[in-house]
Amino acid sequence: MEQRDMREPVVRELYNVRTPQPAEGGSTPLTDEEERRVRAVFFHDLGNAIADRGWVRFPAYSPEERRRLVDVAHRLSAYWGRQVFVEAEDPCSLRLYLAGHATAS
Repeated sequence: MEQRDMREPVVRELYNVRTPQPAEGGSTPLTDEEERRVRAVFFHDLGNAIADRGWVRFPAYSPEERRRLVDVAHRLSAYWGRQVFVEAEDPCSLRLYLAGHATAS
């Protein structure tokens, strides 16, 4: 048996490999575990930014991402007992803020 140099790359051909493609303009859906983890990270990181500055701007390119951020704002409101407002700044970003921080400073 011939000895192969381990530094030589191995090329494997993949036939009939298909990845799910999102619908036109959609994004690939997350698993339930991934969704839970993303929302937990947003809750922590965006919550800290809002607590420090009173507001945070975050990109949201799809309706799914916007719904996720609105849900995080509702969870933060319930956690703090203060309303976290959500406002679309442009077609690609949302702004989450506390009362009194309606305009970016």
